[in-house]
Amino acid sequence: MVAFGKKLRESQIQEWQEYYIDYKLLKKKLNRYTQQVEVGTENHLIVLKDFSRLLDCQIEKFVMFLLEQQGILASRLSNLREQYDSLLQQADGEKVCELREAYRSVGRDLLRILFFVEMNAIGLRKILKKFDKRFGFKFTNYYVKTRANHPYSQLRQVCKHVGIGAVVGAISRNLADLQDHRGSYTSIYDQPALSHPDPVVDSIRTAVDRLSNSTNFLHYLGKHALIMQEEFPSSPEDPIDDSAYHFMSLLLNLANTFLYMVNTYIIVPTADRYTMTLGAAATVCGVVIGSMAVAQVFSSVYFSAWSNRSYMRPLVFSSIVLLVGNTLYALAYDLDSLSVLLIGRLFCGLGSARAVNRRYISDCVPLKLRMQASAGFVSASALGMACGPALACLFQTNFKIYKLTFNEATLPGWAMALAWLVYLLWLWISFREPSRETKENVVPDESTSGRYIDSSPETKKNALPQESNSGRFINISVDDNSTQPLLMNSNAKQQDEDGDEDCDDAEEDSKELQRPVNSIVSAYRLLTPSVKVQLLIYFMLKYAMEIVLAESSLITGYYFIWSTSSVAMFLACLGLTVLPVNVLVGSYISNIFEERQVLLASEVLVCIGILLSFHILTSYSVPQYVGSALLTFVSAEVLEGVNLSLLSRVMSSRLSRGTFNGGLLSTEAGTLARVVADGTITLAGYLGVSKVLNTTLVPSLFFCVCSIVATCFTYNSLY
Repeated sequence: MVAFGKKLRESQIQEWQEYYIDYKLLKKKLNRYTQQVEVGTENHLIVLKDFSRLLDCQIEKFVMFLLEQQGILASRLSNLREQYDSLLQQADGEKVCELREAYRSVGRDLLRILFFVEMNAIGLRKILKKFDKRFGFKFTNYYVKTRANHPYSQLRQVCKHVGIGAVVGAISRNLADLQDHRGSYTSIYDQPALSHPDPVVDSIRTAVDRLSNSTNFLHYLGKHALIMQEEFPSSPEDPIDDSAYHFMSLLLNLANTFLYMVNTYIIVPTADRYTMTLGAAATVCGVVIGSMAVAQVFSSVYFSAWSNRSYMRPLVFSSIVLLVGNTLYALAYDLDSLSVLLIGRLFCGLGSARAVNRRYISDCVPLKLRMQASAGFVSASALGMACGPALACLFQTNFKIYKLTFNEATLPGWAMALAWLVYLLWLWISFREPSRETKENVVPDESTSGRYIDSSPETKKNALPQESNSGRFINISVDDNSTQPLLMNSNAKQQDEDGDEDCDDAEEDSKELQRPVNSIVSAYRLLTPSVKVQLLIYFMLKYAMEIVLAESSLITGYYFIWSTSSVAMFLACLGLTVLPVNVLVGSYISNIFEERQVLLASEVLVCIGILLSFHILTSYSVPQYVGSALLTFVSAEVLEGVNLSLLSRVMSSRLSRGTFNGGLLSTEAGTLARVVADGTITLAGYLGVSKVLNTTLVPSLFFCVCSIVATCFTYNSLY
């Protein structure tokens, strides 16, 4: 991690240097305000007014320059349009090529502008976060509320980048018309997806996507996995060597994710009957289901730490532990031992390697494939959630081999033990441990102040040089799927004109702050109020989902006398809603509304679903239960995707790696919610089965209301 102030200095386009947000000045002002407030020489209101005025001036400075540059590009495009119109009267292939290259030149200059806007937008967001940390969100609430929707606010130019879309459209359309060396009779508006798009257009689209709120299904699923991406629009300082990527190893990680989710939910339809067979109450199924989550709370930490040294060994260990755990789960029936049953589930929880699966994708999958791999991780989890109960539906049999019983209670254990044995053999044969040595293709460039440049032939081949007004070059690395942003070679680290060092920059550049987070205390210190609220929301939605899933067999058996097959099909149908809902949200809803709007709306829908689930009237019908459970579950699924997307945005970039990374923290929050939910079901059983439904819904409603209130308080910081 590199401090933003240093990053901004190194990546500035030199001839535009004076038009960037003066990040150092803003931080100095912030430090001064902090000292003045502490000693009582200034009050918060004056600080808010003064700093907002200063920030308005900084935004106005770069927005006015942005509009000026857009005007220059518009003038160049207008001239090119005249040349293009005259060219249509004659078939001159050489002039067509020249005109196409001229449009590409405009496109490369547009990329510089997009990078300029993005760096300023990041600077604005980071300085607001700094103020939030010092003054408790008072400034963010005030500033965003007063400027977000004001018709004359320049903040809207930063967020909406008005005018850039028209320039992008002009470049894209004309390059599409010229791609086959003659005027095309088909417009891009008729065929949005061109068969051979220009690489410059691809680069522009990627840059625009980074700036806008638009998304798609693949990226939405990728965010759902909370595999955090780099914060800055530049190539990482530690780029992933493509040689470390091995498709079969990635497939094995996804298979591990799928099998573990199947293992989690395959016992849900039969857990209550299994516990009754062993002489316990039906509500003890909460302990049986939750014991796996209890063990996962601890296993996630040591697997995350273990993945710092190896990926294959944790996966092998996980497979062996899960093989033993499922075998014990199945043997508990013939041993007539509830203790063996619980120990088996604890072993299954100790084999949870989801932290390793996430870490492998984050560390070993190339950046251009990481979003697809993240989407695969989420899809594998969703498919496993649906397949688990569906498989339980197939195990409606009862027979013995020697002294071993195979029935609906034990077959889930035997089936998963066999599956993990096959997986272990596949893992041993096919997995390739990635090298952890220094990447050979990454060489230091003395002119970049210690930054690294990829010297591989592919990178050089795809670099489009663009000479700036100062005679220096910017490399725009372009390939079929991604864009390397415009980073310019910079001189040595700049000093203040008066020779003073920025003490805050020095603090941020310290080696301590650049290290990954490897202790829970350090991780907690990095949790801002926004992050804490998002983790609370994640806890709430996982609690609500676990209540719906874990007590389904108990509730439907008591009220509706459903069979195991009926419960299994109901749970499978719930699981199958995950991907269609994500398609709807990722492809449509997220393109229309802001993520924070979807977040709040989803919380309200979860609350409505919980309220509809209560048994208040004398009769409790199947439509009421199924409808309310479906509303709660689907709303929670929507909420989970948006929540994790926002969490990756507001969470410190230091939590993108190390043992206590963002993925581990969210996993721990969700696992803890499952433990509490399963424990609640068991405790509610002491009041009688008739009281279980309402008793377990009360905490769900409480957590949901608290989450909605907390979201409202931090709403203006979620951007």
